[in-house]
Amino acid sequence: MRWTLAGLLLATIVAVPLHAADYQADLGPMPLDDETKAVIAGRGEAAARLDGTRLTLSGTFHGLPSRATAAHLLIGPAIGVPGTKALSLVVTGGTEGTVAGRYRLSAAQAAALRSGRLYVQIDSESAPPGYAWGPKGTLWGWLLPAHARATPGVPQRDAWFLPQLDTPRR
Repeated sequence: MRWTLAGLLLATIVAVPLHAADYQADLGPMPLDDETKAVIAGRGEAAARLDGTRLTLSGTFHGLPSRATAAHLLIGPAIGVPGTKALSLVVTGGTEGTVAGRYRLSAAQAAALRSGRLYVQIDSESAPPGYAWGPKGTLWGWLLPAHARATPGVPQRDAWFLPQLDTPRR
């Protein structure tokens, strides 16, 4: 009887698929100041799906002031804080185009995604070579759990600004 229950429990665990989760990023120019506002512009969006440890990402962008040259996933120490390159993405097009990638994430990369520290960065020809505080980039966007977007002129209730993240309790 004990072995039968253990076998049923094991069969149930093996039969349950790994949890899949959807993420999204709004891509925008960051940062803008008098020196960079002429060479950093554009908008875009990206969607990602984490299925087990497999991340699939696709997105579009438009309005770059010069041709896109590269795209990456980076890991920052917190949401909105520049970080280091983790994975290269495929970028196609010129001042408008697509970005995509499919990767098996390490445990650290998956943890960064679940806690809002993984972000997309698209570079362009005219982006400054770098900043004292972080890497160059034309469009940036942090991957956050998929959520409803607030629409202009409609009051929002509850925690709509940042979706709830898988962060450790303090």
